[in-house]
Amino acid sequence: MHNIGNLSELPQGETAVVTDIRATNNMRRRLNALGLTVGAEVRCIRQSPLGDPTAFLIQGAVIALRCEDSACVWVQFL
Repeated sequence: MHNIGNLSELPQGETAVVTDIRATNNMRRRLNALGLTVGAEVRCIRQSPLGDPTAFLIQGAVIALRCEDSACVWVQFL
């Protein structure tokens, strides 16, 4: 069985699939607009030296998210 956690825990170079977004309506809409929808595949491609923000590859686009925002996105680690 694969582990489930939030996107902020995804190690650099690893991939996961979005399972849930636990955010307010405004933040949920923003994350959805960035391509973070249930079933979307996300790859952590780069973490800043201090750990925040982190760059993710989502549906062919590179998106940088702060830890507090990526913690709202629950994923299944592959």
